Amino acid sequence: MLDRLDRALRTAPHLPAVLGTGPGGAVRTRATRGDLADLADRYAAGLLARGVHRGGTVGVAVRPGPRALAVLLAADRIGARVAVLDPAAGPEVLRARLALARPDLVVADALAQAAAGRGRALAERAGIVLPDLADLGTVATVGPQWPGCAPALAAGHAPLPRREEGDGDAVIVFTSGTTARPRAVVHTRSSLAAGMTAVADLVRPTPGVPVLGGTLFVLVPSLTAGAPVALPARSSRALARQVRRLAPQATYLTPPQLRAALDRGARFTGRVWTGSAPASAELLTRVRAAGAVEAWGVYALTELFPAAAVEQADKAAFGGTGDLVGHPLPGVSATVSAEGELVLSGPAARHRYLGAAPDPRVATGDRAALDRGRIVLAGRLKDMVLRRAENIYPGLYEPALHVPGVELALLVGVPAADGDERLVAVVQPARGASPAAVRAALGGVLDRMGSARPDAVLLGDIPLSGRSRKPDRAATAELAAAHRPRPAR
Repeated sequence: MLDRLDRALRTAPHLPAVLGTGPGGAVRTRATRGDLADLADRYAAGLLARGVHRGGTVGVAVRPGPRALAVLLAADRIGARVAVLDPAAGPEVLRARLALARPDLVVADALAQAAAGRGRALAERAGIVLPDLADLGTVATVGPQWPGCAPALAAGHAPLPRREEGDGDAVIVFTSGTTARPRAVVHTRSSLAAGMTAVADLVRPTPGVPVLGGTLFVLVPSLTAGAPVALPARSSRALARQVRRLAPQATYLTPPQLRAALDRGARFTGRVWTGSAPASAELLTRVRAAGAVEAWGVYALTELFPAAAVEQADKAAFGGTGDLVGHPLPGVSATVSAEGELVLSGPAARHRYLGAAPDPRVATGDRAALDRGRIVLAGRLKDMVLRRAENIYPGLYEPALHVPGVELALLVGVPAADGDERLVAVVQPARGASPAAVRAALGGVLDRMGSARPDAVLLGDIPLSGRSRKPDRAATAELAAAHRPRPAR
């Protein structure tokens, strides 16, 4: 798929690739297809000049968009793989991920570097907290350079090698594990291509008609088909205005983005797709009522994207127990283990977890049942909390909550009124510890948690269970739901 995209960009270089809005909200071209191809070539030459070669690893701390896509194309061009470094994960977690991936070079934009340097305050307001620049290793800058940024990823003089043939590692995406033992998904070129082909077959983009969405699984199939893309606006007001002016054929937004746009009176065109978090029948129905021709919920995992999809009419008509997420997509096999866990496999499944042996089966951690071949979810077996379309794994962050004066600490998810989850830190002070002192000690830790910063902190005794008297997560979540904990300021 990346090869196809590279050829497609060069076939019609004058056509728009990335759209934006100009003065008065007029739609304008931010980058042509030729611009994107040229950028990928310059980045490929720059990677070679900085010592990254076939089989190497490029860490990428770049916000989603054309530059991130160009880095992926550049790495693919020279036979290297990309390790996605989420700047919002927090410094301790990111250090551990860097130690596992061991990138030859970290490519970062100015905002990511600001989080690791003199612009930390600005970046923290954007939810980005990185380690110090020295901890990132060798860094190169893409995009505009701010004062204090690393040198630019400048083009070198060496000719680009012949394109890599055959399969091989394409991308590493971190998903879970403790701070000391991060867990990462490794996709090969073939599994990445299978997932993107599945998206293209599901959506069937029409050439020349705009698509609204910002992830690689939107950008690559859309641009390959000849459809220009626009990145979703950050504010809900601007997003609603953007949907109206673009009139996209397909819109990809997370459920929180959809709810925010709908609250601003957004009117949709074409088909709307949502995923990365549970999408209720009520939400999809609101989208249809706001003008969408179809509204789809997509069930996907980092390990296998996409896995299943369901349209609003089918979801609204489902009268069974659980969350209907639809039929497995072509090529995806779904089974349920004896323990009730959904297990998936197929060409788009990840090759392995980094450091582990290849495994064709993806144990999802979701309880599920099959209803006439359709997947119906019945809750999560894992401890993961899903908030604002982001996976938050408590084991990554709980150790840091054990500051002086804290005896036990858990992070739990509590259902919110809008169908999302709130993240609550339940902290049990040690006997005799001052609650005010505990809250003060937690302040710095919470500031370093990035996108996993809890919505609220509850001080109290954590329920225990079993002969070993382990902390009871389910009971702790019920305790948090029954109280109104103080916001984590």
